[in-house]
Amino acid sequence: MRSGSGPVPTPALAPGLYLIATPIGNLADITLRALDHLSKADVVACEDTRVTRRLLSAHGLRARLTAYHEHNAERARPRLIERMKCGEAVALVADAGTPLISDPGYKLVEETAAAGLPVTAVPGPSAALAALLVSGLPSDRFLFAGFLPGKAAARRQALAELAPVPATLIFFESTRRLAATLADMSATLGPRPAAVARELTKLHEETRRGTLDVLAAHYQAAGPPRGEAVIVIGPPAEKTAAVDGDDLDARLRTALTTNSLRDAVAAVAAVTGLPRQRVYARALELQKAHTDSDA
Repeated sequence: MRSGSGPVPTPALAPGLYLIATPIGNLADITLRALDHLSKADVVACEDTRVTRRLLSAHGLRARLTAYHEHNAERARPRLIERMKCGEAVALVADAGTPLISDPGYKLVEETAAAGLPVTAVPGPSAALAALLVSGLPSDRFLFAGFLPGKAAARRQALAELAPVPATLIFFESTRRLAATLADMSATLGPRPAAVARELTKLHEETRRGTLDVLAAHYQAAGPPRGEAVIVIGPPAEKTAAVDGDDLDARLRTALTTNSLRDAVAAVAAVTGLPRQRVYARALELQKAHTDSDA
């Protein structure tokens, strides 16, 4: 039996890479294991040392920090791997949430594994999963698509490619572009059910639910909200060939207002399940009728 009343010391971390999830807003959302590993790592690689230092200070921890972000990753990665080869434990954190989600961490994991060094996940908060949970949308199958392109044409093309995916879609988006992105989503994907979650786990957390067209109209009128947003979109309806001609025309006219002919056809065909050739032929007829009416 062990004598004495002091705490039982826990073992030091073995050499390798530790991927540690940190809070996405509420500083209390961090696991005991994460705090333990952050306190024991030889070095903590982080996006912004100021952000990570505030987190550590809030929990009474100190650690050796080094910057690792998209601007210095190519230079910093070899040094971190060399430290692990020399027997050190390296922790990797993002500014908020789970590392590797929309950051360059996956390349560090790839090269660490290629060097034969162990990689360990210390799971925890994730904005994408938190938004999915509160969205009220199907969670049995989902696709995290990260950030869409900033330019409208590229954004609509990316959405058209995702339109047929039979899963709930999750996106990160700047609130500055929120209204425009929702409008493009509505035009490309149709009136799917969706949710916008922002300020997750923070004081002013909000989840707004509705169809994409209704959400787009709301944020167009209200203006950009504060914070960062996650958009969750329900999967496409089951495909059916029984689409009314007027419905097809309405979908095409809506899609053609903001999409190229090719992207509009792809989106409508994906949503309705109609053969692409039929949708393309009708789109050409509508375009010709519109041109003739303007002549």
